[in-house]
Amino acid sequence: MISPPKHSEAYADRELDCQEAMEPGFQAIVDCMLEAGWTRGEIIRSLRRLIAADNMTQKENAKVEAELAIVRAMVRAGRLF
Repeated sequence: MISPPKHSEAYADRELDCQEAMEPGFQAIVDCMLEAGWTRGEIIRSLRRLIAADNMTQKENAKVEAELAIVRAMVRAGRLF
């Protein structure tokens, strides 16, 4: 089971607590990848690329959501369609 944050609001060690909660699962993934024959370097580079791709996806999703909000507002205001 993954440990939840100690508080629902921001606190000084929240990211450290997140890291500690994530560490067992991360280690399990790395161990499985190593057992499958991947090298540690390949694993780390791939994780970095996955993180970068997720960041890009989040940014693109935010842009689309903002554009949709503008279109919805324009439709409600009778300026579109």
